[in-house]
Amino acid sequence: MQTASTNICEILCNKSISDISLHLNIPRSTFSGIITKWKQLGTTETQPRSGRPRKMTVHCAQKSPTVCRVKS
Repeated sequence: MQTASTNICEILCNKSISDISLHLNIPRSTFSGIITKWKQLGTTETQPRSGRPRKMTVHCAQKSPTVCRVKS
């Protein structure tokens, strides 16, 4: 009996980033970012950061503050 991880490895191991992103239906740029983060940090979890996140971006503030609010 094979486990799910064995089946995934048979499909995805030794494949290129482009092939894996096509198979998982994830954009290549997103997938390569995940791989880069894993290689640098050893995890894909969000890391702590200093300060409070902004309520809206500078770009949105210039356009229309009521339309572009970032939801908390």
